[in-house]
Amino acid sequence: QVRLVESGGGLVQPGGSLRLSCAASGFTFSNYAMSWYRQAPGKERELVARISNRDFSTNYADSVKGRFTISRDNAKNTMYLQMSSLKPEDTAVYYCHAPTLRFWGQGTQVSVSS
Repeated sequence: QVRLVESGGGLVQPGGSLRLSCAASGFTFSNYAMSWYRQAPGKERELVARISNRDFSTNYADSVKGRFTISRDNAKNTMYLQMSSLKPEDTAVYYCHAPTLRFWGQGTQVSVSS
């Protein structure tokens, strides 16, 4: 049974940092590229970052380049999203996604507000 469980969300002030985690189970994590998406209220879900399974190459949305870092630890079956210099417009539910499996986690709320 495939499972993706996000954690690490919360309320943070502008300029602050958070690290999200995505714990994967039920499939061979190291064989699959993974992604982070987010969805703000009233907006469509959008790709934040993705990481390959082979060479760990990464891609980022322009809006988060230089502020967010995606990474993975295949030994721990876990993907991360380090978020820095957070802005109010980063407020959203963040989702872990396994594209090839077409599977989503339940999401974790990130709120950036003073």
